[in-house]
Amino acid sequence: MKNTKTIQAKVLSSLQSGQELTSAQIKSRFGAGNPQAVIQALRFNGFAIYLNDVKTTKGVVKKYRLGTASRAVIAAGYKALATKQVA
Repeated sequence: MKNTKTIQAKVLSSLQSGQELTSAQIKSRFGAGNPQAVIQALRFNGFAIYLNDVKTTKGVVKKYRLGTASRAVIAAGYKALATKQVA
C-alpha cells in the first residue's frame, strides 16, 4: 500500500516528535515549495508552532518548534469567539 501522507502531516509528525526544523529543512526533507505556508496552515489548524532563534557555531538560525499556547492566547481566542469576532 502506498503512503499518501501529506507534507503538512509529515512536518507535524516531526515537530510532535520533538524535532526543531528550519525552513530549509522543511523544504528539503518534505519537498515543501513554501515552508512558511505549511507552518501557517498548521497554525490555522490550531497547532502552537513557534519560530525561535537558536545559536549555533555558525551564528543564529531560526527554527520552528511545537509548543503550548499560553493562557493569555487561549483566553484571547475564547474572548474573540464570545464576541463573535471569528467564525
